[in-house]
Amino acid sequence: MVVIGAGVYGAAVAAALTRRGARVTVVDAGAPGGGTSGATFSWTNSCGKQPRSYHDFSVMGMAAHRRLAADVPHSDWYHETGNLEWADTDADRAELGRKVADVLDYGYEARWLTRSEALALESEVNPAALPADGIAYFPREGWVEPTRLIGHLLSTAVSAGAEVVRDDAVTDLEVTAGAVRAVRLASGRRLAVDAVVDCAGPQAARIAALAGLALPMRNTRGVLVYTSPVAVAVARVVHAPHVHLRPDGGGRLLLHSPEVDDAARVSDRGEISVDPSAVAEVVEAGRALYPGIRAASVESVRVGERPIPADGLPVLGRVVELPNFHFAVSHSGATLSLHAGDLVAAEVVGEDRSDALAPFRFERHAAVH
Repeated sequence: MVVIGAGVYGAAVAAALTRRGARVTVVDAGAPGGGTSGATFSWTNSCGKQPRSYHDFSVMGMAAHRRLAADVPHSDWYHETGNLEWADTDADRAELGRKVADVLDYGYEARWLTRSEALALESEVNPAALPADGIAYFPREGWVEPTRLIGHLLSTAVSAGAEVVRDDAVTDLEVTAGAVRAVRLASGRRLAVDAVVDCAGPQAARIAALAGLALPMRNTRGVLVYTSPVAVAVARVVHAPHVHLRPDGGGRLLLHSPEVDDAARVSDRGEISVDPSAVAEVVEAGRALYPGIRAASVESVRVGERPIPADGLPVLGRVVELPNFHFAVSHSGATLSLHAGDLVAAEVVGEDRSDALAPFRFERHAAVH
């Protein structure tokens, strides 16, 4: 089996395949976790996801993280500390109200907090930045440290016999008689295959095209700002009106604002840069929310490309017209990868996962075209 991509999806699929006794080679054009998985907010949630099938699937993804965290000693890459969210315009408050009502109707944990209740959870938030009430709290949400999770999953796969090939891009797929026969790499290496799993994230459509498949994607970019270590107690994911933030280990904070995502620019040579004024805007919004980080500097800025299928929903499982080619592609990979990766791996080795994967098949896109 060849798994293309060594991000959270590729690592999860590889670990699940080797657990089932499969021989696996994982290939990546760069380093494991060096793509989208290394530049992501990695918020674990099912907050506002529609339709219901996607919401339920995300809840199962969150449960898979809990199980792994419970099963693996020292699995401190998973942080289920909750998410706070509030809005500052009538339209956004109404939208947040609808989101909370929907998830409560689904049986998802959520509740409304007052300013004093929110400050009891996040004591270093600037009280003036909080409304008197109407603060949504989702206690079962959190975040993962994706590269540490990837490291665990790949080491598990390697210990069971998997090979990880890095810095070697897939250049071609040999397809004959309705099946993929081999994967060709930039190094010239040819890998004969029984099955291929496309976990290439933003490059998933390119890999699919090598197999003669058209996967419609609408990828977007996200600008992430990482601070220097600061002596500020931030324990949760926080979605404030102009900045989103969470801890990032070692006393650092990760800041993001959708308002500046379009500040990322790609040069003719493919180099990505971000307008410094946009970075400063995000940092100032963070400082207004947590005054204690005023002394923090910007340690790094990363731009992640979010792999988003055309309708926003995951694309998972085998392709009917090419049955040894499988997809594991979606936005929200940090939430979904363990659960979805296990289902995809099960199907690769012949287990029936038809019901679980039915809403997320590739063929829904083929039907549109």
